[in-house]
Amino acid sequence: MTTPQEPQYADRSYRSTPGIVGGLLLLAFAAWIGGDALVTGEGRVPWIAAAGLLLVVPLVVAFTFRPVVYVNDDRMRVRNPFRTVDLPWASVADVRAGYSSEVVTRDGTTYQLWSVPVSLRERKKAARRQDRAAGTAGPEAARSAGADATIADLRELAERCAARPSAQGAPHVRWAYEIIAPALAGLVLLLVLLAV
Repeated sequence: MTTPQEPQYADRSYRSTPGIVGGLLLLAFAAWIGGDALVTGEGRVPWIAAAGLLLVVPLVVAFTFRPVVYVNDDRMRVRNPFRTVDLPWASVADVRAGYSSEVVTRDGTTYQLWSVPVSLRERKKAARRQDRAAGTAGPEAARSAGADATIADLRELAERCAARPSAQGAPHVRWAYEIIAPALAGLVLLLVLLAV
C-alpha cells in the first residue's frame, strides 16, 4: 500500500503592500518631474533629466517593487533590492524578527527579509490586544503583528520541511545586475554631465 502524496502548492509570496504603494507614488512623481524636464527643458536639462531618471527609476523599483519572499515546501527565495538568495529549508537555522526580519543559515550567515518590515508600533498594538483578550472572559481573538505572524509561518515551514529530500542543499546568491547596471550607468552619466 502506498501513502498518498502531499499536495504540491505554488509558491506563497510575502511582500509589503505599503512599499508597493510608495513605489507607485515615487515613480509617478519621477515621471512628472523628469518628463517635464525632458519635454520643456533647454540646453543640458533634458540630458540631466534622462540621466537622473536612469539612476532613480531602477533604485525605486529595487527598494519598493523588487523585495519579496517566495516559499514552498522545498525552499525559501529571498529577493532583496540588489540580490536574490535561494535557501533550501535544510540550510535555514532560524527565521526571526527583532528590529528587522531576517533568516539565519546553518553556517551563521544572516540575510535580511526586506519584504517583511517590522513595525514596532504594530507590535505594541498587538501586545495591548493580547493583554485585553487575556483579561476578558469573552472569546476576543488576539492577533499578533503582521511581521511576527509571517515569521511564525516561515519558522514553521522551515521546521516542517527541513528533512525533505528535495529541501537539501546550500544557499545560492545571485546579484541583480538588471537593477545595478542601469543605476550605475545613470550615476556615471549624471556625474559626467554635471562635471562638464
